Amino acid sequence: MAHVTHETLDRQAPRIVVVGGGPGGYEAALVARRLGADVTVVEKNGMGGAAVLTDVVPSKTLIATADWMTIADRAADLGIRLPAETATTQDPAARRHIVDLEAVNARVLALAAAQSADIRARLEREGVRVVIGTGRLDGPERVVVAGAGSEGGGSDVTLPADAVLLALGSTPRVLPTAQPDGERILTWTQLYALKELPERLIVVGSGVTGAEFAGAYNALGSDVVLVSSRDRVLPGEDADAAELLEGVFRSRGMTVMSRSRAESAVRTEHGVRVTLADGRVVDGSHVLLAVGSIPSTQGIGLEEAGVRLTPSGHVEVDKVSRTTARGVYAAGDCTGVLPLASVAAMQGRVAMSHALGDSVAPIKLRTVAANIFTAPEIATVGYSEEQLKAQNSKYVTTTLPLARNPRAKMLGMRDGFVKLFAHPEASVVLGGVVVAPRASELVFPITLAVSHRLTVDDVASAFTVYPSLTGSIAEVARMLHHHES
Repeated sequence: MAHVTHETLDRQAPRIVVVGGGPGGYEAALVARRLGADVTVVEKNGMGGAAVLTDVVPSKTLIATADWMTIADRAADLGIRLPAETATTQDPAARRHIVDLEAVNARVLALAAAQSADIRARLEREGVRVVIGTGRLDGPERVVVAGAGSEGGGSDVTLPADAVLLALGSTPRVLPTAQPDGERILTWTQLYALKELPERLIVVGSGVTGAEFAGAYNALGSDVVLVSSRDRVLPGEDADAAELLEGVFRSRGMTVMSRSRAESAVRTEHGVRVTLADGRVVDGSHVLLAVGSIPSTQGIGLEEAGVRLTPSGHVEVDKVSRTTARGVYAAGDCTGVLPLASVAAMQGRVAMSHALGDSVAPIKLRTVAANIFTAPEIATVGYSEEQLKAQNSKYVTTTLPLARNPRAKMLGMRDGFVKLFAHPEASVVLGGVVVAPRASELVFPITLAVSHRLTVDDVASAFTVYPSLTGSIAEVARMLHHHES
């Protein structure tokens, strides 16, 4: 579609107001603009929202730095030695690179700020109006922005709207008995203010966020204690992948406390003390609370405008992101559909296509690829084994350890595997799991197979580079063909 400016818009162009500048919001704004709408984005902190400023971009940048340390740690296995003056010391810490956390965090925040600025510049180039302030609904057809202005601090402004998209995001959940102070008791949004590496970091929560940060700080050089209320880390993920990762964590010196629920966290003279439900006490220098998030849906007029919320406080949406209020849509973490930036962006795009009369297909969550940025990474797509069992589906599965892959051997990679699930008669690929460094990149061929209902023979017959990690995906598919015969 040709580029349209505000000056050339028909005076009857539909008015779209997007509340929230995260992936669900800014992607929606771009789609609405290209469809000829007059678009305003209201954002209280900065374009990109939490995903760019405090969540995805900062955390994955920090993790990328930590990942470099895990690569450096296996250099000796490849025949790479440190200079003689340090290699002979008995202190293992002296044989490692030293992390300057203040410099690491400065880079993390600079990259996040640059990404936010890039998003804002792109929106403005496309003709999207950006208003900095806090938006609330005044009925389904008006958004009132408190402190509106180009950089906030102005008076309230009312924005009439033919359609509204709520991309409100979420905030870290905290415990009443563990109030974050930004210094020793921290949420994941506060970690980037640290100037020195925590000597002993207690991570409360072993879901995706807890596992990612526990692994990252362990690699950076902190002594890490991971407190898990469940039987294992990553309780919602593939059991084989979670078991492998927990083994890797322990082998790297991390303390993993299973079936241990944290009751409270308090400051001590020199650090923090976490008390568990069974009365045990864990002392450390810092504690990270990674116990989930809550949708940012309260106090902004949603229910008064007819937007129904679920008991958890999420916005109720249908398959095309409509809420229960006419003309009001919602996308992203505030909907509770699937807390991924990619899903938020797709929800926003679908919402605007529907609102503006473009062709639209409902989101198929079965085709969503997800990744956990630990070392090794865990990428999944399609049906999980747990889902297949729960719905009594017929399936066959095969797993190939990464250590057998020739490229993995060359790179010194030992931990990981590729697993595929397929229908035993139709041979259609139902899902897959990749556990490996850069699994987020390797899972894409399986995503294509799941999305387009390819068979294991379709995957097996495609050429792969030799040697390559993707060769294991084709090899697993060949093993499943053998299984069927």
